[in-house]
Amino acid sequence: MTPGLVIFDCDGVLVDSEPLSLACLTAGLNRIGVDIDLATVRARFTGTSMASIMTHIAADFGITAPPGFVEAVKAETLALFDAELKAMRGVAAAVAGLGLPVCVASSSDPVRLRHSLGLTGLLPLFGDHVFSSAQVARGKPFPDLFLFAAERMGAEPAACLVIEDSVPGVTAARSAGMRVAGFTGGGHWGHDPAGNDLVRAGATRVFSDFADLAAVIGGP
Repeated sequence: MTPGLVIFDCDGVLVDSEPLSLACLTAGLNRIGVDIDLATVRARFTGTSMASIMTHIAADFGITAPPGFVEAVKAETLALFDAELKAMRGVAAAVAGLGLPVCVASSSDPVRLRHSLGLTGLLPLFGDHVFSSAQVARGKPFPDLFLFAAERMGAEPAACLVIEDSVPGVTAARSAGMRVAGFTGGGHWGHDPAGNDLVRAGATRVFSDFADLAAVIGGP
């Protein structure tokens, strides 16, 4: 079934940002005394907002971040993006060639989100159709963001296809009543290129190359 709207996550789907942002987050957490490694940060926090991450850190490690911590990590991440961030290979041509309504729905805050899309030249593909978890009460894995994006775009949830790279994102999309395709082409997906985690969460298809996007769009 051809979808009425394709909703793209940003980090790890449109831009290969997760290896950079997860490294910055891990280093920052280590600085404030959180004993956690990169693999654990990737497994637990990929696809979730900073607000959610810090809530979990406080609950699980008993460490409350000092004032300015989140802002410092965000600034370090943006600086690293300026130096190294790239769009996913083939994504610009794939999105431009869809001929379908598209939008972005991301856990990133609005500043980072637009910075990433602008830096990689992808922002003109979406215009004002860029939505952040900061605009809803609950971020992923709750369905609020995807339902908000669909409403803003005038699409029924059942007519939407979401492209996601994280278990919280797939869970959120399925909870919103949307079909989900898992993307494993990002630099953080070396642990599970087949996307088994995403399939278990509810993704109906998994792909790793945007050359296959049209086939994924037309698939079940």
